[in-house]
Amino acid sequence: MHTSFKKTLLSAILGLSLSVGSAMAAEVPAGTQLAEKQELTWNISSNPATLDPQKMEGDVEGYYARQLFETLVTSDAKGHIIPGAATSWEHSPDFKTWTFHLRPEAKWSNGDPVVAGDFVYAWQRLADPKTAAPYASFLEFVKLKNADQVTAGKLPVTDLGVEAKDDHTLVLHLTESVPYVDKLVEHYVLAPVNKKVVEQFGDNWTKPGNLVGNGAFVLKSAVVNEKAVLERNPNYWDNARTVLDKVVLLPIESASTDVARYRAGDEDMTGKEIPIELYSKVKKELGDELYHAPLLCTYLYEINTAKAPFDNPKVRRALSLALEREILTDKVLQQGQKPAYIFTPPFINGAEKMTNPEWANWTQDQRNQEALKLLKEAGFDKSHPLNFKLLYNTSDNHKKLASAAQSIWKKNLQGVVNITLENQEWKTYLDTRHQGNFDVARAGWCADYNEASTFLNYYLSNSANNTAFYKNPAYDALIDSSFKAQSDDERAEVYAKAEGLLDEDTAMVPVYHYVQPRLIKPWVKGFAYAHPAQNYYLKDVYIIKH
Repeated sequence: MHTSFKKTLLSAILGLSLSVGSAMAAEVPAGTQLAEKQELTWNISSNPATLDPQKMEGDVEGYYARQLFETLVTSDAKGHIIPGAATSWEHSPDFKTWTFHLRPEAKWSNGDPVVAGDFVYAWQRLADPKTAAPYASFLEFVKLKNADQVTAGKLPVTDLGVEAKDDHTLVLHLTESVPYVDKLVEHYVLAPVNKKVVEQFGDNWTKPGNLVGNGAFVLKSAVVNEKAVLERNPNYWDNARTVLDKVVLLPIESASTDVARYRAGDEDMTGKEIPIELYSKVKKELGDELYHAPLLCTYLYEINTAKAPFDNPKVRRALSLALEREILTDKVLQQGQKPAYIFTPPFINGAEKMTNPEWANWTQDQRNQEALKLLKEAGFDKSHPLNFKLLYNTSDNHKKLASAAQSIWKKNLQGVVNITLENQEWKTYLDTRHQGNFDVARAGWCADYNEASTFLNYYLSNSANNTAFYKNPAYDALIDSSFKAQSDDERAEVYAKAEGLLDEDTAMVPVYHYVQPRLIKPWVKGFAYAHPAQNYYLKDVYIIKH
């Protein structure tokens, strides 16, 4: 596991195998009285857009993926990398060749053995342009050999730099030195899939009864807008230490309904937010069941930089300057969120050299005056106002924040902007952003791994996640140079310059860095609510007698 560049390099030179002890499972303290009924009901706040790992892109889908599939590595409650489908791994001294050793006892839920070829097939499928994977560019972040050429359709998928040396040995061939590959391969889009099943059922392979996974649970049933039921996978290699027998996942989008269902005893854990208007009451009445976790996530207003007039950086900067973030965090949310002036959360690995831009220290009046000046230079004033739509996905809190932002912009920009709010459900909202059919959209980005590049890669010109359509060759070159850094400190310097360039171009309007409040029943134990990247593995959860 990468903790520092020098330490990992030393391990490589000495030829040491990298692993982090045994994999986690439900760690039940001696003497604990378990409930007879080991069932968990959790609201994950939306229907998943897909259950196909290679076609996933959102946190909702990730919640499913981590139960139904297992990647090469997983992580513990604090985000530390631990063995998953691989028991150990090592790398060459230059970090360009990584070798993962798979569990010989691992099986798919249909009893087939899990082999290295399953990972090769899944990763080739992710890269294949025919798959149209939203996260295809993740392979380029890994710096897998030929990833860019394969995803562009210029080379066959068989040229991708991933190799099954034998059934239990997976070798990755990289074009650059990447010391944190063991963090990257936890991502759910790199989960293996069963080729036989995918080819047998085609697009229907993820339906209940068809879906075959290698995770701790299997999909028993799924009804859109109602619930999905997962049950223990008896063929999972660590099934003997899995305690939950059944998991019910709910898609309740309304946070108010979510809390009401929790209070009624219909849920064991609430979803992604507590309603703003209920927060004080919930804290007072259910304080012992209310948990807060700082997350490696940033809430932002994404600007369609490819669409006029937002292709003008002056317009984008005016919106960023005039947004009074403290009102949103301190008056609207009031749950501990921190105003954001940069995209990357300051407490993620690699962000040590990053600082807020100079304008963050200005008074709001100074920011407003500069914003009005920039808008005037871009051709906008009261007689010719800037009109745009602000898109958000269905959520009580997103709606309240969008309404507040609308009011703040209108007041601070003295009527030079007119904003219309637009709401869409999750899947439609994702499609709208990818198609570029929006002006400004509420967005959120959470770490795929605990390293600043997981944020900075978002704005690369070739990133499939870059729905702001921001393109700057100088930015791309900066990120590319980070792979040639000779130390963590040097890499952090590059990251700081890249973050500074995002501010200079106003690639987005950062709003706040997340904390996540969640209600959890006292009988639920082992849930990693404070995991910095929200990688929740329910195989670690158990229910005590109550």
